Amino acid sequence: MIRETVNAFLACVVTFLLCVVAYPAAVYAVGHTLFPRQAEGSLIERDGKVIGSALIAQPFASEKYFAPRPSAADYNASAASGSNLGTTNPDLRTKVAERAEALKATSARPAPTDLVTASGSGLDPHISPEAALFQADRVAAARGMRPDQVHALVETHVDRTGELIGAPPRVNVLLLNLDLDRQNVRK
Repeated sequence: MIRETVNAFLACVVTFLLCVVAYPAAVYAVGHTLFPRQAEGSLIERDGKVIGSALIAQPFASEKYFAPRPSAADYNASAASGSNLGTTNPDLRTKVAERAEALKATSARPAPTDLVTASGSGLDPHISPEAALFQADRVAAARGMRPDQVHALVETHVDRTGELIGAPPRVNVLLLNLDLDRQNVRK
């Protein structure tokens, strides 16, 4: 009986060391060696200060910037979640209608879906190219740039890397806005 208890205890210790110490250490080492930028959260710095992550949406209130998708979590990464409202829920329909009405004031065209609906996590850093182009004229006017300059900048930021597996093209809002700042400074 004592021998079986000792063997069971040793099996637990070995399993603990493998699953809680060795495996996470190996994954950490491989991740930081092969993908150091991603392992650190794809943080973006400007002037030596972290201003965001390419993986997490953040709000942009100024008309001079492209806006991300609406967030059910108010862009708070610690509270990431969708709204859990179903498509037939009146509250969701009201929110979508309000967002669409607000965007109608900026363009005669209907707003793309991703500008009126929140993402599943509430923190999606990407919008569709259509959503970016929908906002391009507003951003150009606010910055005193020509619309074709802003449209061309949007086109350079369209990420099509997932098309092979059926993912739609997308635009990272933070990276686009940072590049927009750089372009506007050179103007």
